[in-house]
Amino acid sequence: METAPHPVRATAKGSAPTPLSVLDLATVGVGSTPTASLRTSVEIAKLAESRGFHRYWVAEHHSMPGVASSSPAVILAHLAAHTDRIRLGSGGVMLPNHAPLVIAEQFGTLEAMAPGRVDLGLGRAPGTDGATAAALRRTENLHEGADEFPRQLAELTRFLTDDFPDGHPYSRIHAVPGPVQGHSNTPQIWLLGSSGFSARLAGTLGLPFAFAHHFSAQNTIPALDLYRESFRPSEALDAPYAVIGVSALATEDENEARRQVLTGALNMLRLRTGRPGLIPTPDEAAAYQFGPVEREFVDSWLGNVIHGTPDAVRTGLDDLAKRTGADELMLTANAHTGAVRVRSYELIADAYGLPTSGTN
Repeated sequence: METAPHPVRATAKGSAPTPLSVLDLATVGVGSTPTASLRTSVEIAKLAESRGFHRYWVAEHHSMPGVASSSPAVILAHLAAHTDRIRLGSGGVMLPNHAPLVIAEQFGTLEAMAPGRVDLGLGRAPGTDGATAAALRRTENLHEGADEFPRQLAELTRFLTDDFPDGHPYSRIHAVPGPVQGHSNTPQIWLLGSSGFSARLAGTLGLPFAFAHHFSAQNTIPALDLYRESFRPSEALDAPYAVIGVSALATEDENEARRQVLTGALNMLRLRTGRPGLIPTPDEAAAYQFGPVEREFVDSWLGNVIHGTPDAVRTGLDDLAKRTGADELMLTANAHTGAVRVRSYELIADAYGLPTSGTN
């Protein structure tokens, strides 16, 4: 694995005080299609690269009509063909859903396509409901996959570096593309989490850590503290490096921003209550009659979404970075249309005065 800090640390000139990145769920709104959503992903990735965002990650979700990101490796291969410099990665691949050898092959292929700019973010949650997780994992014991996470991670790491010890049952197996072919680069492994388990494991192993602040805000600071306290330098990283995922949406008008983010809140409410669907329109969200419990959930959810005018969003992001000490902010923009998402990233880049020439 590469020992230089470059794969993790952003050093671009003209960047934001805290490096900015993108987390993409490839959301699909009512009246739109997965094809349109994935075209938007390409547009945002090219925009992010040209404006100096550090990395672009794709999340793994299953059986959710409102997202088109069930296959991060496939999407990342497409994005690699449309970009040249920005780091590309998974945010993340849910390791218990897949055989470690398959992940090593997929991300070894991506590394061969885009040498030196691939991140492999790994999570242990299923990224879906229990029934879908059982179909993915071919087992009814869903806790088995999560409990086996450290062992699976060690196995995946050995496949990526091609260093199973002599006598190991897998010592004659090679993940290709990979080191056996003289390929020197391997993907940068990250651990993802929304609680303390992955925070402690990432620290102990000396790996970079990404925390899901956008849906577990109450656990952010405790998890980051645990990560930093647990950190041990490694070949991968000499000091802790923590990214947090942040829901952020900017529009020219504050009221319009509120109207747009309400669509994501209603979508999340439906998902949490077993009614997943396409991202509703702003008009549908505005007309929805929230019950008292539903209103409490939505207000709480929106309290963790940084939204408003570009300057207001910048202030909110800067405050969050200062409060958490995050080394990088990974922004996810949930809205009904791709055009709103694209425009939000443009406005945030403008608010930070990020370069427009594509030089980073």
